[in-house]
Amino acid sequence: MFEHFFIVGAQRSGTSYLYQLLAEHPEIEMAKPLRPEPKFILNNALFDRGLEYYEDHFFGGKGRAWLRGEKSTSYIESEKAAYRLARCFPTSKILFVLRDPVERAISNYWFSVNNGWETLPISEAFLREEKRRLEFDRKSVSASPYAYLKRGRYIEYISMYERYFPGESIKVLLFERLIGSLDLVRDLYVFLGAASDFIPLALHKIVNKGDRPDIPLRPELERYLIDYFAEFNTLLSEHLGLDLAEWQRT
Repeated sequence: MFEHFFIVGAQRSGTSYLYQLLAEHPEIEMAKPLRPEPKFILNNALFDRGLEYYEDHFFGGKGRAWLRGEKSTSYIESEKAAYRLARCFPTSKILFVLRDPVERAISNYWFSVNNGWETLPISEAFLREEKRRLEFDRKSVSASPYAYLKRGRYIEYISMYERYFPGESIKVLLFERLIGSLDLVRDLYVFLGAASDFIPLALHKIVNKGDRPDIPLRPELERYLIDYFAEFNTLLSEHLGLDLAEWQRT
């Protein structure tokens, strides 16, 4: 019998880095491929094939690995995903990696640009998100390429998953603190039940670095983003009992 865990997001927040930290551990096997992500729970055609197909198709039987993990960042914003995960893998662990939502939004924007989904200037793309967010080709992408701001309202997604999983099965990591931190990686291994004395080679490596120009935001756009996320960040900080000092901007 295998135990399962799922990296559900957030997109552009270090999930590929986390995948590598976990994939190296001898007791953990991560679902392949990394790209495109499996998205088994969201893909009705795959999901209808059943869990035996899932185990056989996405995992290859790695050595002595007894923990199986999947990274599919579209899961974070899907209640259908949360429901199906709870129904099919009720004892699984859920992992969130969260990043300063302003930085995450910028990275998400350039990801959409580089993949040919976005043609608007960054300020216009952010300001017009509410009208454009649901206007995308669902046959080619599983989640909106335009949800730059909404995707950073992390408290909403964590609260949704808490309706389906107990708090002790959910772990929230901060991108800014996770990078290069052996202590946090070892704590994560303990949370999953794996041996904590393993040191991954990827600990200090850059994984899936985004291709974006080094252009600062216009001050008025940065202020708009700071104000937009302020309430959501406060609620998240209070809910998790975390000081989000790394996300503070003047």
